[in-house]
Amino acid sequence: MRRKEFIKSILLVSAMTGMSVKQSLAALSPLKKLKKPGIQLFSVPALLEKNFRGAITLLAEMGYKEVELFGPYDYSAQEAKDSWNSIKSFLPFGGGSGYFGLDEKQIASIMKESGITIPSIHTDLISLKTKMEHFAAASESLGFKYVVLPSIPENERKTMDDYKRMADTFNKIGEEAQKVGLRFGYHNHGYGLQEVDGNIPLQILLDATDPELVFLEMDIFWTFAGKADPLTYLKKYSGRYKLLHLKDMKEKATFSGDGSDASQWIELFPYMTSIGEGVVDIQSIISTATKNGAEHFFVEQDMVREPEIALKTSIDNLKLMKF
Repeated sequence: MRRKEFIKSILLVSAMTGMSVKQSLAALSPLKKLKKPGIQLFSVPALLEKNFRGAITLLAEMGYKEVELFGPYDYSAQEAKDSWNSIKSFLPFGGGSGYFGLDEKQIASIMKESGITIPSIHTDLISLKTKMEHFAAASESLGFKYVVLPSIPENERKTMDDYKRMADTFNKIGEEAQKVGLRFGYHNHGYGLQEVDGNIPLQILLDATDPELVFLEMDIFWTFAGKADPLTYLKKYSGRYKLLHLKDMKEKATFSGDGSDASQWIELFPYMTSIGEGVVDIQSIISTATKNGAEHFFVEQDMVREPEIALKTSIDNLKLMKF
């Protein structure tokens, strides 16, 4: 197709569908592969504890180009550290997190050597409220842009009013993040997706937050677990889902309840499998996500056994997909 004809096609698609020129361009462009597949480091905590440099090198050799860290960190709020310490004995690894005993310069050096970047990190609510300047300082060394809350504490999402109050909190956090050049993101863990008194709690939260201040990270596994459709949310909140966690399901499974507590999450861990080895149409989800503004995609197989095999399978199958 000649350049002049291609431009006419873009304008025609835009006029007929109501899509922006950018969206029309994406629709007409040839299919592409995921350029920078990433991984959430909660997939490999035991390897990181044993040999951080070796683990990152292994991931780089597999083909991963981005990583997402998980806290707490040395500068996290003490309450967050105490909470993490209280569950260490229940974890199938030693409870390492953050920088795993290294400092920021060492982490930055290891990532640079491996050709890996850090676009985002996970952290806790209290630290987001009180330690934003510390995140800003860390981002100078590590380069991340997104500071993401992986879940709202259970005691702060009991009622619809709780969700409304949390929306106000999110807007404030997002504003503080913006002031220091960061972006605040929220990762929903599958709760709040089922109707309560005629309303969907998550939608109440998202509708009450400022799209310019509060960005989103979708975990497709937990979205399905909460009986919701990832494609619906990606389209409904187009431009807000900037990050995705990619998990496949051996077979379709949903929470035994509303997904509000960790015990229901743990029940579904056995259903996780490598990308391309389950029943989820990962390719369609990534395609829809990219067309609606998603920037980063992280494979996440929580504390997976035999990560050397499972995570290699995931990225090899991702490399075969086109979007």
